[in-house]
Formats: sequence, C-alpha cells, structure tokens
Amino acid sequence: MFETLSHLALQQYWWMIIAVLGAALVFLMFVQGGQTLIYTIGKTADERSMIVNTLGRKWEFTFTTLVTFGGAFFASFPLFYSTSFGGAYWAWMVLLFAFIFQAVSYEFRSKPENFFGTRVYEAFLQFNGFVATFLLGVVVATFFTGSPFFISDMKEMSWQAPTRGLELLLNVHNLTLGVAVLFLARTLGLLYFINTIDDEVILKRAKKHLWYNAIPFVVFFLTFVVWLMLRDGFAVVPDTGLVFMQANKYFFNLIEMPVVLVLFLLGVVLVLSGIGVSVFTNKTNGIWWTGSGTLMTVFALFLVAGFNNTAFYPSSYDIQSSLTIVNASSSHFTLTVMSYVSLLVPFVIAYIWYTWRAINKHKINKEELNSHESHIY
Repeated sequence: MFETLSHLALQQYWWMIIAVLGAALVFLMFVQGGQTLIYTIGKTADERSMIVNTLGRKWEFTFTTLVTFGGAFFASFPLFYSTSFGGAYWAWMVLLFAFIFQAVSYEFRSKPENFFGTRVYEAFLQFNGFVATFLLGVVVATFFTGSPFFISDMKEMSWQAPTRGLELLLNVHNLTLGVAVLFLARTLGLLYFINTIDDEVILKRAKKHLWYNAIPFVVFFLTFVVWLMLRDGFAVVPDTGLVFMQANKYFFNLIEMPVVLVLFLLGVVLVLSGIGVSVFTNKTNGIWWTGSGTLMTVFALFLVAGFNNTAFYPSSYDIQSSLTIVNASSSHFTLTVMSYVSLLVPFVIAYIWYTWRAINKHKINKEELNSHESHIY
C-alpha cells in the first residue's frame, strides 16, 4: 500500500504525523502550566497536594509525547534532527533537563524521610513549568523566523552562533510565541483543575485566574499570528528547490490551503469558547473545548510551516541551507516501513483515551489524599 506512494506523498504524510504529535505535545503542556500555579491556586498543604496529584496522573503522557515527537522527527526528517538538536544545543538541553527535574520531583516529593522537603521538589516542578513551555514556544517559532546554520553540499552542518541556541531568545517574534505558549499552558492547567478537582475553594480561585492568564495568551498569540501573516516567508521553487523570500508567504499559505484555514479558525473559536464556558457558566468541561481547539490550531500552524512549497526550518544565515520536507526527509524505503508502523497509532490513541478516562473516573479531593489505597505524589 504505502510502497506505491511517491516519495513526496510519504514526506507529506509524515509531516502531518509530526504536526499531530506537535499539537498533542502543546495540549499536554497543561501539566507544565498547572505546575506554575501550585502556589497561586494552592494556599494550604492539602490544596497543593491535590494540585500536584491531579497533575501527577498525567505528567507521563506529556513526557512520552515529547520523546515520541523527537523520535518521529529523527526517523522521518533526520536532517532537521541533526541540525536543530546539534546546533541549538543549549536550548534543547535546558528543556530536556527541565523534564528530568519534573520526573524526579513527582517520584520523590512525598517520599518518607525526604530530606529536601516537598517545597524543593515543588520548586523543580515550577521550573519545569515555566522553562519547558516558554522554550517550546520559542523553538517552534523558529520554524517561521529561522535559525543561524549552514549546511554544506556534503550535508555537514555548522551553527553560526557561539551561544548554540540561546541566541533564539533575542528574536522578539520568537518571544511572543514563547510567552503565548506559557500562558496557554497555564490556562489549560486551570481548566484541568476545574475539571478534575472536587474542591470549591480551588474551583473559585481557578476561575478567577482564568482571566489573568487567558487575556495575556490571546494578546501574545494574536501578536505572533498577525506578525506572521505580515512578514516575508521562506518559499521554495518546487522544480529546483531554490529558496527565496516571498512577501506574506504564510498568509498566502492559509488562503491557498482553505482546509487548513478552516481548521485554524475553528481551533481558535474552540479555544476561546472553552475559556468562556468555564468563566461564565458552571460547566467544568471547558478543558475539552479549549484542548480540542489547541490541537486544531497547532496542527494547522505546522501545516502552514511545511506545506505549500515552504521551508519548515529556514536558515537565517544562508537561505539555501533552509530545510524543507523534501530535502530533509528519510529515504522512500525508510518512510514506507515507518508508515506501516504508523498504522498502530489509532490503537495507541485508543489506549491513551481508555487509561485517561479510567484515571480520571473520580475527581480528586481531600478524602482521596488521606486514603491509603491511592498512590500519592
């Protein structure tokens, strides 16, 4: 079946899989966003324990999705993997160490005779929450703004900045998406608290702080999108692979791919609807509205970055070194074999959905924390 597809069709198929994984990762960052709110929403030890434990039920989903996202990129577009992970070294290392702090914190926070104390591990969780979400947004923004690398004819990469990725923080456009993802994660975290914690005090605080986080998210996200629509983009001549700057490239990508435009707009509407439902009504399912909208919006942005003859990882140092889904992908054979493996993805998604529902069958409360039958983080 897959072996009959052209190389380009396989490249497009795998870019859509990357887009799905990237969208899922951004949605699951509600765990990180919630961790930044441990002391904002939790004023007592019991309240903080409820917050940490409801997030602890899901932190492994985020970690696993991050690993899967990196693994899929490595297998399908290895030139991107070697360029970004080898070049923007410190940006990725800081992000990965932030996730290590998270894993250690959930496992040791409530261990008996913990000489560091719970506050140290809660501080690690906050570090993971702020750093991981912000850096992820900055790195994804470089799909549109570019990075300083050069690739020779022999596919040897050289990064043209001694700070090895930290220079990405000097680009204001990158920062707007970094801040937007941070506040989106915090908003999703609050919606998750409303959906999974049975405590009136926490519910009231979470609704109050939705305003403080949703408004900055909307402002910074709109700033990023409007700027993106107005800026020049990295277009590709399909016959020759020549990369050139095209005015309003990403705006035209949306217009010329109407399905992607509809997904993007529907996603934005769902994100705002979930926030509105949670603020103005007593419903607690806003996380599913906003979560679904997040998946659609991020998926659409990935397609805008890679489809319609666009360089998905542009070089700001040498424009012809920019990476596209054509020049950065694995061979036809490799993509074909991986495509058969990808048929297992629906079963994995079904398993995740089943375990998610089973874990969240009952809302967490103070009585559960005092029960000896449940695992406490």
